Amino acid sequence: MNKVNYQKVLDEELKKIINEGKTPYLLLHSCCAPCSSYVLEYLSEYFNITVYYYNPNIHPEKEYRKRVNEQENFIKKFNTKNKVSFIEGEYKPQHFFNMAKGLEKVREGGERCFKCYEMRLRKAAELAKQRGFDYFTTTLSISPHKNAQKINEIGQELEKEYGIKFLYSDFKKKNGYKRSIELSKEYNLYRQDYCGCVFSRRNLSPDLD
Repeated sequence: MNKVNYQKVLDEELKKIINEGKTPYLLLHSCCAPCSSYVLEYLSEYFNITVYYYNPNIHPEKEYRKRVNEQENFIKKFNTKNKVSFIEGEYKPQHFFNMAKGLEKVREGGERCFKCYEMRLRKAAELAKQRGFDYFTTTLSISPHKNAQKINEIGQELEKEYGIKFLYSDFKKKNGYKRSIELSKEYNLYRQDYCGCVFSRRNLSPDLD
C-alpha cells in the first residue's frame, strides 16, 4: 500500500479554509507541551484552537501533573495569531490499563500504541462533537517515533463515526519536529525522555515502575 502524504492533504485543506475566509474552531489533542509548540505556531494562523490534554497513559501521576502543568503554562506564555484555550481531560490511568490488557509485552510502537492513539483520539472526537467544533486532530504525528499513517487512518475512521472533520496531518514534515525542539529550548520546556506510559518508562530501566 502506498503511503499518503498527509502534509499535502493538510496543505490542500488549509487552502480551502483561506479561500472561505473563515477561522474555524479546532480541538487539538496534545500529548505534551513540546509537541504542541510547533503545531500551535503553525495552525493558529488558520484556526481558533482549544488544546485538549487527554493522556491517561502517562505514568506515574507525578509525571502526568508535571506534563499537564507544562502544557497549560506554555499556552499562557506563547503568542499565537488566533485564540488558544485549554481543556484538561480526565486522568484515569485504569482506562489505559484496561485498553492495554493482553498487550503488555507488545513492542513499543506496535499494536498497543495504535490502540492508545485510538483511545485518545476517540475522546477528542467525542468532545469535538459535543461542543460543536469544526475539526479535531492531534499533535502525535510530530514525533518521528509515532506512526503518522496509522494516526491518520484512525482519525479518518473516527471522522466517519462521529461526523466531524478530522484534520489530517504529518506535523514532522516541513521541519516541524526540528522547530518544536527550537521552541522547546526558547521557552525552556520540559522534554520528557520517554513517551509516557509505564511500558515506555520501563524501556529506560526495567527497575522503574
